[in-house]
Amino acid sequence: MALTTSEVDRFEASRPRLGAIAYRLLGSASEAEDVVQETYLRWQAADVGRIEVPEAWLTKVLTNLCLNQLTSARARRETYVGQWLPEPLLAGDPMLGPADTAERRESVSYAVLTLLERLTPGERAVYVLREAFDYPHREIAAILDLTEAASQQILHRARKHVAEGRTRTEVDEAAARRIVEEFLAAATSGRTEPLVRLLTQDAVAMGDGGGKVPARAKAFEGALAVAKFMRGLFKPGPAQRALVGGSAEFHFTTANGGPALVAVVDGRVFGIMCLEITPEGIAAFRSQANPDKLERATRQWAAGDHGDPMLTLF
Repeated sequence: MALTTSEVDRFEASRPRLGAIAYRLLGSASEAEDVVQETYLRWQAADVGRIEVPEAWLTKVLTNLCLNQLTSARARRETYVGQWLPEPLLAGDPMLGPADTAERRESVSYAVLTLLERLTPGERAVYVLREAFDYPHREIAAILDLTEAASQQILHRARKHVAEGRTRTEVDEAAARRIVEEFLAAATSGRTEPLVRLLTQDAVAMGDGGGKVPARAKAFEGALAVAKFMRGLFKPGPAQRALVGGSAEFHFTTANGGPALVAVVDGRVFGIMCLEITPEGIAAFRSQANPDKLERATRQWAAGDHGDPMLTLF
């Protein structure tokens, strides 16, 4: 069924919101784009004139498509090579969505997106719709075919699961930059002790190479283990140079609202390391090196001017 110009415009006005919801639900910008496009096809095929509240209809269709995707994704991730981590998004990406409250910024942080993998698809949907987009439980219940009481109970469980794995902290960009500079100085010093002092006692480091870039399947746990790993990771040598394919420039940036290091080789984003910084020190390093999950970041990076790198290695 052909859509009128106003009906197409109605969908396009909703596209940024739909993309931001889908990204939070799926942890993948490319999959989110596919689901948004499928929602448009459903809109195109519908009797739009009979839809009373288009935004609610579109959100319901998109959310259910994402739930179907999450169910199949769980099976795919059982055979995924190594650790699965979300696709990071650099500052300014429209899929990051609203960031006007602490809850909304928290909902798209790389740490929380990783923790959302613990939730069932239904818990994840309720959490995202409520925490990131402030949907009332009445509307969430209608979208997911639940009762309001069930939606409230699911949100309570989801919040508990997320809170068990994270302590909410917000560090201003200037302070985060200083800590990252200290980290790079310590990581390239060739010594473990300076790194240990920057980390929390229970620090973790994990990476996603997708079977295409070497990455340890199991996370490094504890300050000493993480420090030794980082010392080796930033030690220049022919092996590292062969792995990255040239000299790597490390830039400080923001990804998913938090501090991050971007490794760039010949204009291509080779890796993004998201750091979780707390008052006690650096608590986590989550590194994305799967090239399939860095294509969007590479396009965005190429479109901007990022100044001189903090560090050039290999």
